[in-house]
Amino acid sequence: MKAEIHPKYHTDCKVVCACGNTYVTGSILPEIRVDVCSKCHPFYTGKEKFIDTEGRVERFKRKVDVATKVQQERSAKLAKKVEVKEVASGVKSLKDLLKEASK
Repeated sequence: MKAEIHPKYHTDCKVVCACGNTYVTGSILPEIRVDVCSKCHPFYTGKEKFIDTEGRVERFKRKVDVATKVQQERSAKLAKKVEVKEVASGVKSLKDLLKEASK
């Protein structure tokens, strides 16, 4: 291995969790701060804990609502276009011609 190219390794790295739990491990950083650890993670505790840090659920619901509204507006415009086109064209369908012929 080449000398002096590797980072300094700290054998007494302190890991601090948001729940207050701390433990010591080895790392190239002298201290690490984490949001979730084995003491507070739902997988290890068996308790469900919902963490919505930036209102992601609300933001997603707003996006879905906007997309639905835009899709409905486009569908209405398309239906209007088709209706206007059918009325303006004056061309009769085969069904209409057959109805007229049977009269």
